[in-house]
Amino acid sequence: MRELFPQGAEDADAAERYAADERERPDGAPWVVINMIASADGATAIDGRSGALGGPADQAVFRALRAVPDVILVAAGTVRDEGYGPVKLSAEARRRRSEAGRREVPRLAVVSASLGLDPTAALFTDPGLGADRPLVYTVAAAPEERRRALAEVAEVVVAGAERVELSDVIADLRRRDERVVLCEGGPSLNAQLVADDLVDELCLSVAPMLVGGASARVAQGDRSGATPVAPRHLRLDRVLTADDLLFLRYVRR
Repeated sequence: MRELFPQGAEDADAAERYAADERERPDGAPWVVINMIASADGATAIDGRSGALGGPADQAVFRALRAVPDVILVAAGTVRDEGYGPVKLSAEARRRRSEAGRREVPRLAVVSASLGLDPTAALFTDPGLGADRPLVYTVAAAPEERRRALAEVAEVVVAGAERVELSDVIADLRRRDERVVLCEGGPSLNAQLVADDLVDELCLSVAPMLVGGASARVAQGDRSGATPVAPRHLRLDRVLTADDLLFLRYVRR
């Protein structure tokens, strides 16, 4: 993998680059990272899944970023579409995290207003989870039967009346002393984070493909445009490349 900016290097190690980045907010709130992949024309999925856009280089960056956070935040729809299981890291990544006094793997947090999640899925039942069961953020109006079923395998937290308020989610993670949150989508969840001005970093992989179609953007909110969001300005921090993909890191100005 090559680094094109800011320094330039022919043999850049993605894991080392992302691990060394500073991620600390002056107000003490969790640092929120969005990681997404999109085609050159902006599509975030092919046939409903993002995996078809990537390859070995994208997977290397994906793994490097997953070794960074305390919590991985993801929408229930993405969990279902992408077939999420428990978070897995290499032995070396787990060792480094343990030596730094952190849990060996990030805790998973799922956002679901309807609680349309399978409590028997490996995401919740893998024996390697230990005490760090997934967090599930939901609403007060969620079906009580589903809430009870998921409470057997996850920590269910109410964060809103009829819609999950992401500001409440981040506030709850702050109370838990979780310092870095990695959001893996999908586009609707990303759009809510943008609207609430919670995004500190965007890691965007650009795949050398033209997809067309009606795939959602990286942050896709209400298509009616009824609730426009003021643009959030970012600063380009780094550009890596491999296999004709670009790996862009932007941070909040």
